[in-house]
Amino acid sequence: MRHKILAGLAALLLAGPAASEDFERAAIVMPGSISDNGWNQSGYEGLIQAGEALGFETAFSESVHQPEQIEVLSDYARRGYDLVIGHGGEFQDAVERVAARFPETMFMVNNGLGNGENIANADFYFSQIAYLMGYVAGSMTETGTIGIIAAQKFKFTTDTVAGYEAGAKAANPDVSVLVTWTGDWDDIAKGKEAALNQISQGADVVWPTMDSATLGSMQAVQEKGVYGIGIYRDAINEWPEVLQSAILDVRGNMRTYLERATAGVLEGALYRADMSNELAMRIGSFHPDIPADVVNEVAKLIDAMKSGALVVEPQ
Repeated sequence: MRHKILAGLAALLLAGPAASEDFERAAIVMPGSISDNGWNQSGYEGLIQAGEALGFETAFSESVHQPEQIEVLSDYARRGYDLVIGHGGEFQDAVERVAARFPETMFMVNNGLGNGENIANADFYFSQIAYLMGYVAGSMTETGTIGIIAAQKFKFTTDTVAGYEAGAKAANPDVSVLVTWTGDWDDIAKGKEAALNQISQGADVVWPTMDSATLGSMQAVQEKGVYGIGIYRDAINEWPEVLQSAILDVRGNMRTYLERATAGVLEGALYRADMSNELAMRIGSFHPDIPADVVNEVAKLIDAMKSGALVVEPQ
């Protein structure tokens, strides 16, 4: 049955309306590399795959730092792109400034905070899926200490930390949660240093939530023989130390709003994926060390989230 469900989701990704005559081109501007095996690569692939399936032209700019954002976003708008995507909450201010100058262009911020007449946002219910990761970590820790590592403080990162802590406390009220902010998404050495520091303080489950820097954290997890938590994809396929993964399927979430764009109905609104939208947000494979009762409890938590019986803050 699970294979049939996944096959159905794949079919949804391949199906969709054809691009309208009014929607011809979309571009994405990313803060990091399209080969980071994480956030930026997912955004790039999400746009390219949708463009191929729905029949519109695509373009991208990678490793665009904040001082360059306005120039790059404006260039796409001047060249007549119908939709320009800032891939990350750090693009919010630049998008708002550029959108005011190009009212005929639609802008999207992935993980943004504010909407406007020609500005839309797409994100995930981060605290919801982070709660599940925290519950697993809190259930599996033997030292009573777990950790989470993030880069910069945006709404989605602070929501993720809050959800992780809440889920861990639900599983184990006495658990201690270490939080580290590295200030860098891609520095592998910093990622490893942060994880080693948490492990030295007793953390036996570590969740790195950066981009390329996650590799360094997972190297530390592997070297020290502790557990990790994955993000964006089912990371146990790469790291057997992973207990569970928060699959934030950027491709699936982007496909949701790009189909609206091609149909001419994308509005200046928030498009948020939650656990009810398995195309965009779902959990990964359970580590074989996780007891059946924990697996069953996680399934109950997901059902409660979907029904609205469990509301995780912040939303």
